[in-house]
Amino acid sequence: MRSSLLLAALAVAGALPSSVMAAKPATRDELTRYAERLMADTYRPDAPGAAVLIARGDDVLFRSARGLANVKTDTPLTADSVFRIGSVSKQFAAAGLLKLVEAGKVSLDDPLTKYVPGFPDGEHITVLELLNHTSGVKNYTSIAAWREGAIDKDLGTAQVIDIFEHARADFAPGSDWSYSNSGYVLVGAVIEAASGQPWHDYLRDALFQPLGLTHTGYANDPAFAAQQVPGYSLDDGKVVPARVISMSIPHAAGALVSTVDDLLKWNRALHEGHVLRKPSYARMITPLGKARAAHYGFGIELSTVQGRPMLEHSGGIFGFESMLEYVQGPDISVVVLQNNDSNDDYKGPDMIARKLAAAALGEPYPEAKGIPMDVAALRQFEGVYRIDAANARVLRVIDGKLTAQRTGGERSALLPIARDEFLYGDGLNRIVMQRDAAGTITGMRFFGDGEPPGTVVARSRESLPTARQEIPLRPQALERVLGTYAAGAARMKVFMDGGQVKAQMGGQPPVNIFAETPDRFFLTVVDATLAFTPGRGHATAVTLSQGSHSTEFLRLP
Repeated sequence: MRSSLLLAALAVAGALPSSVMAAKPATRDELTRYAERLMADTYRPDAPGAAVLIARGDDVLFRSARGLANVKTDTPLTADSVFRIGSVSKQFAAAGLLKLVEAGKVSLDDPLTKYVPGFPDGEHITVLELLNHTSGVKNYTSIAAWREGAIDKDLGTAQVIDIFEHARADFAPGSDWSYSNSGYVLVGAVIEAASGQPWHDYLRDALFQPLGLTHTGYANDPAFAAQQVPGYSLDDGKVVPARVISMSIPHAAGALVSTVDDLLKWNRALHEGHVLRKPSYARMITPLGKARAAHYGFGIELSTVQGRPMLEHSGGIFGFESMLEYVQGPDISVVVLQNNDSNDDYKGPDMIARKLAAAALGEPYPEAKGIPMDVAALRQFEGVYRIDAANARVLRVIDGKLTAQRTGGERSALLPIARDEFLYGDGLNRIVMQRDAAGTITGMRFFGDGEPPGTVVARSRESLPTARQEIPLRPQALERVLGTYAAGAARMKVFMDGGQVKAQMGGQPPVNIFAETPDRFFLTVVDATLAFTPGRGHATAVTLSQGSHSTEFLRLP
């Protein structure tokens, strides 16, 4: 439970009423006020937005939308709007395949080659390993050549598989875990081989129609394509139409559309035993093997909200983001569907859904309502908080704000919300400082995603690391590091933009880099270093070091 200081801070901030803070489930009116304020803080009325639904069982507690469905025509979103749901599609594909298992047409232990003959090493990859991301098959959305190529052409299943079929595997089947959209394309291929239907037609017949999911379907079907709202991205702070992709390519990994109402129906049916038999459902939500550490079942992630078990999955695809959550026990469903794939300040469906689920439980997370704290007070918290031999969190005051940076991670500004309590910019991660009887700071308790009980980390006796300093370099010294470098399929571009050296990985946003020697540059957004080969001519390689990991990139001609 929260400390009395935290409860007092919430009351001052005007959060949920005291009856809710005492873990009494929120009433409809209380939850409506909270949800409307959260949506207003997150989505502008004149920009892309989201549809949101919160329910307890079949009782819908909140259902609304904010923002625009179509920016060009100024058409508002409604709670009936149809969105692409991205990887939330995976649980539909997983459940559909499990129904084929129940029918005796597929076994989870079957080798992939039984359904996709000739797939490299497919005789050692099982259907189960496709479902829980332990197959080792390279995730095709991480392949630079695919991301940079034409993705607006319709492809059949075999053509989608051809994108990644001959890519080097990440690891031997079953030996590790890594999220792979390719694995779920192959799930779709197994469904097609076992059912004799296109994967989406099979899901329609086996799931959508029997469950009355009338607005859930394949995004490449013209009937559903015509219903969905446009998706948007941010380009240099401006709202622009999202990149066009043929929805044949996301396949069973992410090609479905749906609504908040249909996803509530789905949650109720799946988790109340109306889709799968009990043994099949238990396997779907029970991580196995290397997937245990990742808390991943079959298209379902295991999480917690205020310490209570929660089943969830997020989705992201050009122009859209989504989150579907189910809190076991209290029977709470939360759906957030957004027609924008870019969120500033960590605001988006993941954060919103988690906060709404906690509020529905009557245990809301702290509000981001800061209290005044001068620099002298902030400096008492500076120091190294040692997690283990290789990792620490460094707290340092920069530009009048307390910041936190984990080894190899991003630097985050912290918002003071109580005397010894700080909130990260994502609105969830939180630090509560620890003091001894004399009032000396001895450590911190870090609440990842705001979740109790948190992890206590002691304050080290180490000196605060010296802040890295930029040195000026002549233009010719900068010129030698500019270029494009490759490490396997990964690409890094180093270039000048308005007098500032920047680095860009694949399709990620560019970041500023700063010289501390002629051959060594550092980042400030994350704790990372770029070390270029020394010499007079162009650097032939650059090594990216972040935390305990280092990767060498070779210059491309």
